[in-house]
Amino acid sequence: MSTRYALISVSNRTGVVEFAQSLVECGFEILSTGGTAGELRSGGVSVTEVADATGAPEILGGRVKTLHPNIHGGILARRDLDDDVETLESLGIPQIDVVVNNLYPFTEQVQVGKTSMQDAVELIDIGGPAMTRAAAKNHQHVVVVVDPADYQRVGEMLMSGDVPLPERTRLALKAFQHVAQYDAAISDYLRAECADAGRETADVPYEVTFRYTLAQRPRYGENPHQAAGVYREAGQHGGIVNAELLHGIGMSYLNYYDADAAWSVANGVSEPGSHTVAIVKHANPCGLAVRSSQPDAWDAALAGDPVSAFGGIVAFNRQVEDETASAMRGLLLDVIVAPGYSPGALEILQKRKRTRILRVEPSDERNGMDVRTVSGGALVQERDAVTSSEIEDFKVVSNAAPTQEQLDDMWFAWRACRFVRSNAIVLAKDNALVGMGAGQPNRITSVDLACKVAGEDSTGSAMASDAFFPFPDGIERAAQSGVTSVVQPGGSVNDDAVIAAANELGIAMVFTGTRHFYH
Repeated sequence: MSTRYALISVSNRTGVVEFAQSLVECGFEILSTGGTAGELRSGGVSVTEVADATGAPEILGGRVKTLHPNIHGGILARRDLDDDVETLESLGIPQIDVVVNNLYPFTEQVQVGKTSMQDAVELIDIGGPAMTRAAAKNHQHVVVVVDPADYQRVGEMLMSGDVPLPERTRLALKAFQHVAQYDAAISDYLRAECADAGRETADVPYEVTFRYTLAQRPRYGENPHQAAGVYREAGQHGGIVNAELLHGIGMSYLNYYDADAAWSVANGVSEPGSHTVAIVKHANPCGLAVRSSQPDAWDAALAGDPVSAFGGIVAFNRQVEDETASAMRGLLLDVIVAPGYSPGALEILQKRKRTRILRVEPSDERNGMDVRTVSGGALVQERDAVTSSEIEDFKVVSNAAPTQEQLDDMWFAWRACRFVRSNAIVLAKDNALVGMGAGQPNRITSVDLACKVAGEDSTGSAMASDAFFPFPDGIERAAQSGVTSVVQPGGSVNDDAVIAAANELGIAMVFTGTRHFYH
């Protein structure tokens, strides 16, 4: 029987010595390079340098090591073709039956705006992807391993005789995905560098690959018959997916979805030095308030819709304090989200048996895009945000000029409206949401719902609409409930009629010129 070789060249060396030892026990000779070879020798594994197998030294500072016919011939040769086998024998090329490789940690070592292009280019692996792809292509004859988590499983199979084809195919799939993720990381870096330098030629790329890794497996998706996974975006260490579960049962698919909505609202409507509390139900904020005192912010947010808050998700923009945790007693909550908890608050909240308590760190949304799958493909867009400059663009279109108090309420309502599903209507007063209408097929129904939820609190409130009012009826309905100011994008063919209605009813109205649909 001819000598069997395993080629090992890894960046992540977790468990590699033990795996190499098991390969030696199975009768393999080990080929390796550079740092990996040194690691294996330190672990007592006999290693043949790739340079000895190729007859060619490593050159160009180690950039050319495995790119040689003696390596790629040994990987790509089919064992079921006599011509291939005879070629290996005649040229003295070693038959490589196992390839163990993972690539330079490009994402971990390269940061946009901090790593120079020259340094980043030096971290681009060439030989590793080439031999990994070669082994994955020829997986019927070559076992390719890129994930240390597979070492024990593969080692046991080889000890028992061989790795069956279904397992080889699974390993090949992981190998191709590993290389794809790696190439996507490089393209993401280059795209961001081009954008920073003003060289981007389009708002969205012609081709795009999203780099996600399975982080959690919820029991099911939106419904029990749907399989689901929660995926971590490469390079992201913050956000809901990476949150630390401090207490409670495991997160469900919808828990993740709603917790992210609450976290986004709490941070998207926050004010420097103030406390923001957001209560979310079915991805829509039903309670939201900004106050200088956190317990006051909690009370005001809960007052927005105490019925809907039952069984909801609550998020805080700052550490939860003892007094707030005490004030939350008696209300069933599925998830509590915050950047931190005082020891006393955590002790109080951990008495809730089923409530999930998450500690979340901010995520970097610098190059983020929103992606939605549709039949045949996907819709991709830049993430929407309400910028601080928008209040400067408020244009008073009514006869009644808004007071400073009304402007403050409109600005709060306008920012809150961004997180409500279209057609979105928000009523706000004193930096708190008092009524909300969402997801209706017509805007007047959303206005009606928001006013009904607000009840008496609608008197003197500001109303925000994510898009223009197509008819005066929305303004007229709001006025019936006591709304005194309105902020909306404008742009309807009926703007004049809508403005006339506001003037007749004594309502102060501003146009923003910007729409914030959120479907």
